[in-house]
Amino acid sequence: MAEKFLSSAAGKRGLMLFAGLILSAAIALSGKPAFSGSGETAAETRATPKVEARAEKEAMFYSKLKDNFVRCLLCPNKCTLPEGSSGICRVRKNIKGKLYAMSYGKPCSVSLEPIEKAPLYHFKPGHKRLALATVGCNLSCIFCQNWYISQKGPGEVTEYDAPPEQIVEEALRQGAESICFTFSEPSVFYEYVYDISRLAKEKGLMTSIVSNGFINPEPLRQLLPYLDAVKIDLKAFSEKFYRKVTGGELEAVLNTLKLLKEENAHFEIVNLIIPTLNDSPEEIAEMCAWIKENLGDDVPLHFSRFSPTYKLTTLPPTPVRTLEDAIKIADDAGLKYVYIGNVPGHKRNSTNCPRCGKTLISRRGFSVTSNNLKDGKCKFCGLSIPGIWE
Repeated sequence: MAEKFLSSAAGKRGLMLFAGLILSAAIALSGKPAFSGSGETAAETRATPKVEARAEKEAMFYSKLKDNFVRCLLCPNKCTLPEGSSGICRVRKNIKGKLYAMSYGKPCSVSLEPIEKAPLYHFKPGHKRLALATVGCNLSCIFCQNWYISQKGPGEVTEYDAPPEQIVEEALRQGAESICFTFSEPSVFYEYVYDISRLAKEKGLMTSIVSNGFINPEPLRQLLPYLDAVKIDLKAFSEKFYRKVTGGELEAVLNTLKLLKEENAHFEIVNLIIPTLNDSPEEIAEMCAWIKENLGDDVPLHFSRFSPTYKLTTLPPTPVRTLEDAIKIADDAGLKYVYIGNVPGHKRNSTNCPRCGKTLISRRGFSVTSNNLKDGKCKFCGLSIPGIWE
């Protein structure tokens, strides 16, 4: 069960973590779905916001304009902000002609969880990550399962004081092998991610992000040396879907994926299949062909089951048969590592060797039940399997 980080005072940490366990248990017992969206669901907090003064952290990647305007250059939105206003993400604010990162050091969710929940299946399977989020997002997906933090701004949910040093310390204390920035969109709390990741590397911790991929090239390039793995939500293969359902742009996300390939980063892709919106065989086939041509045939691709949530409650959960049809399309396109997500116990939760067909990594839910890799190779036929295994 996830342990929620609830304190910035070292002397109170043990007691507060225990309180977090109780909170997480209460949420689980309240009937909140265990599997929804892409699987990455934060513990929901609806307590009275904790109002505190915010540390001044000047943002990276912006330009100053005349009359105290600024333009944020972090993501393709490129928000132009008059003094006193915040961007689409809600967390980057113009204060007296300078752009500030208002969620820096203010996480609203931190938990100890399996890396499989990301999902990152080719990134040291079975290890525990410290998963961290702040409020805010630069998209407005109507199906977001973490809307209660991603679609909120500073002070609208309970937040806690936790500078980067303390997050790294907590990860080590909890026995986590990595820190994962997830639940909301990590790019909007970029400076916090950047500083934590640099410290984590110094302490021997791995790092990863779970992202919508809606970020400009320069910030991504600067962050990549401090990341071990990236998961990108490729929400559809349609500009119309992106504009209407997410408020974003497909082309920008595809450019992010190509940059990750160019930089030789380890990354995996999740496509949440939503009935009637992005589930046509033609669109899925087009997406798979693009992935193979531009990214290669060995990029892990996860087709995840949608569950009704947030502003999209009128559609049913994705039929498992639709996911299986998508798997066949991807297999026929020549993609080697294709998975089904949010269907616990399905045989395509596991990793199979594309040469000999033997099961390499067996999974049940978010747990790894067996691992037949040796030095990153299939122990049955010796094929090298792409990923980070040690």
